[in-house]
Amino acid sequence: MKIVTIVGTRPEIIKMAPVLAQMEKDDIDNILIHTGQHYDYEMSQQFFLDLELKKPEYNIEVGSNSHGKQTALMIEKIEDILKIEKPHIVLVQGDTNAVLAGAITASKMHIPVGHVEAGLRSYDKTMPEEINRQIADVCSAMFFVPTEESAINLLFENIDPNKIFITGNTIVDACIRHLKIAERKSNILSKLGITGDLLTLTMHRAENVDDPERLKNIVDALLDLKNITVIFPVHPRTLKNLKKFGLYNKLESVSHIKLIKPIGYLDFLLLLSKSKVVMTDSGGLQEEAITLNVPCITLRYNTERPETVTAGGNILVGAEKERILDAFNKICNDLGIYNKMKNAKNPFGDGNSSDNILKSILVAKKSDKLKISIPEKIVDYDGRELLKIDNDISVSQYEELNPGSKICMVFADNNPRFPHSELNLKNKVIIVNKFRIE
Repeated sequence: MKIVTIVGTRPEIIKMAPVLAQMEKDDIDNILIHTGQHYDYEMSQQFFLDLELKKPEYNIEVGSNSHGKQTALMIEKIEDILKIEKPHIVLVQGDTNAVLAGAITASKMHIPVGHVEAGLRSYDKTMPEEINRQIADVCSAMFFVPTEESAINLLFENIDPNKIFITGNTIVDACIRHLKIAERKSNILSKLGITGDLLTLTMHRAENVDDPERLKNIVDALLDLKNITVIFPVHPRTLKNLKKFGLYNKLESVSHIKLIKPIGYLDFLLLLSKSKVVMTDSGGLQEEAITLNVPCITLRYNTERPETVTAGGNILVGAEKERILDAFNKICNDLGIYNKMKNAKNPFGDGNSSDNILKSILVAKKSDKLKISIPEKIVDYDGRELLKIDNDISVSQYEELNPGSKICMVFADNNPRFPHSELNLKNKVIIVNKFRIE
C-alpha cells in the first residue's frame, strides 16, 4: 500500500501532520510532496522539524505566482512524480491551489483521490478557495468529511454516499498533538509578558484588509475594546494596508493592543489556548478555537464552517463596528453566554480522524475498491423516486430488498440526514436513485 500526500501551505501541513504521523506509526508506505506554495525557510524545513515530522521526499518549489501559472506548474511537476511513485491513492487536504492541482492531476491519471476535509461549502464563488474545494470534490474518489452537514452538501451534489466517510476533522487531532509539543517548546507567553485576559486577533482576507471602509470599521471596534489585551500578529498584507490607509498609528497608540510580527505555529497555538476570546477572518482558526474551547468572533459574513456557529462556539459579525462590539461585550460581560460558547460541543470529532481516514483507505484497498477501471456492464439510470417509509427497516435492508435502488438522501422531520447503513427509515422520507444493470 502506497499513499502520496500533497501539501503546499502551513494549514495543510498542520492538518495533515497527524495523518502523516499515523502512517509512520502504522508502517504505511507514504510519500510526501510539498509544492512550495509557502516557500520560506520555516515552511520548507523548520516547520516539519517543529512538528516532529519527516521532511518531504519532494519539494517542487513553485513559489508565488498568479493562480493560473502556479497551478499549471504544480500539475506538471506532480504528474512527473506520480509517474515515478505509482501510488494506490493520492491524499489532498482542504482548498488550496495545491489541492486543486493534485486532485486534477491524479484523477486525469486514473489514480484515486482522497479529499481530506471534503464537502465544505461557503457558496461564495468570489473566494478562490470555494472554486478549489468544489473542483477537488468533482475529482475525488473518497471523501473524508468532517461532519454530517458537509456530507449532506455532497449528497445534494449527487455524490455516492458509499464514497463519503464522516471521519471528523483532523484539526482536532492536530490541536491535541501539537499543543503538547507547543507546551514543551514555546516560551511566547513569558516573552510577551502577558497578564490578565487576552484576545488573540488575526486578519488577512482581501475582503477585509483591502477595503479601506471595512478595515477602518474593524480598527475602530478594536480601539473601543475594554478590559482585555489584544495580541495582533500582523499579516504582511494587513500591515501594508493599515499603513496605506492611515490606521496603523491609531492601533499603535493605545496600550491595550500589542502589534507583533507573525509568529510560528506552535507559539500561536499556545497563545490561542490561553486566550479568553479569538477574533479572526480565518477559516481554520474557527475550528481550532472551538477545539480549544475558546469563544470565536468571526469577521466574515459567511463561513464554510457553519457547524461552529450552529454548535454555539462562533459568532459571525462581518466588518461592522457595532456588531463586533456587541458580540464582544455579550461574551465578556455575560458569564452565562461566555460559558455556553466556551463549552460548545465540538462538531469536528474526538481526535480520531486520522485513524478513521486511514482505516477507510485500507478497507477500500483490501476490498479492491480503489481501482479506477473501465465499465464492463451497461448501467442504465432509471430516474429518482421520492418515497415515504412506514415500516421498520434500515437503509441497508431497504437496498438489499430493492436491487438497483440506492438511497441518496433521507429526510426526518423535514431535515436532511445522511443515509448511514444502519439508519432506521420508519416515518422518514427517502430519495432513491434507480438503476438497471445489464
